[in-house]
Amino acid sequence: MDEQAARSVVEGLVNAAGDDAAVVDGTVLTIDMLHERTDFPPGTSRYTTGWRSVGVSLSDVAAMGATATATVAAFGVPEFDADVLETFLEGARDVSTAVGAQYVGGDLDQHSEFTVATAAIGTTEQPVRRSGASPGELLCVTGTLGRGAAGVRAFEAGAIGLGNDLFQFTPRVEAGQALAGVATAMMDSSDGLARSLHQLGAASDVGFQVDGNAIPVADTLDRFLAVGETGSEVAGTYGGDFELVFTIPKAELEAVRSALSVPVTVIGEVRPAAAGIELDGEPLPDQGYTHGESTDR
Repeated sequence: MDEQAARSVVEGLVNAAGDDAAVVDGTVLTIDMLHERTDFPPGTSRYTTGWRSVGVSLSDVAAMGATATATVAAFGVPEFDADVLETFLEGARDVSTAVGAQYVGGDLDQHSEFTVATAAIGTTEQPVRRSGASPGELLCVTGTLGRGAAGVRAFEAGAIGLGNDLFQFTPRVEAGQALAGVATAMMDSSDGLARSLHQLGAASDVGFQVDGNAIPVADTLDRFLAVGETGSEVAGTYGGDFELVFTIPKAELEAVRSALSVPVTVIGEVRPAAAGIELDGEPLPDQGYTHGESTDR
């Protein structure tokens, strides 16, 4: 690539590091890497790994308010097995189809640990960044939180079938598209609600006041809470839910709820940065999933 061409790409770069995906001249680009030890509990089926791996990248497309068009995956295993690969590809194709995208191929190699790298491509004319929230707006989430935590704990408890079902989340691409042009800031909750709020707050230079009782907790999580734990605490910090966390003007709430086919819950309000990020009036620590940790959390 010559210097002029390189400069053209840079000038067309709307979103880069700090958002869920990059946007170059209306094309959304994102890539993710997942490993057996850190991302897939023992008992995760290869169909589920295919679904979840590609779903992670599609969730980034959703968080930009974009239309998902295509996905790819690089698949690395210690020993090649055609049936295992086909099962993985079935999951990858199915999650792509579920959001209107097409799985278009990838790569295969040997690796000491089962490893997957996935990428997703989308399009958008009005990307939603993390940096547009303003004090006085509403803080909202789609769906319920805690599904990821329940999934990991189901695997640990030997409820393998339930664990796989919970890990097969549907990326909120349709909801993200409906929020484009309305949401002022948005990201997915892959690393947990608390971490998402700290990242949104830093990008938008705002704070948040969160109502703990308003956090929508997945019913399944109740089965896997330890003594002394609350659903909102675990759901707020565990990660792996891939719901959308976003801000909107108060006047847009009813229109947003009518436009989205998934539930929208108001969990708080945007405040000035000096007010900090609080849960029920107390500082909310920046806690959540840390990349590189084991799923045995």
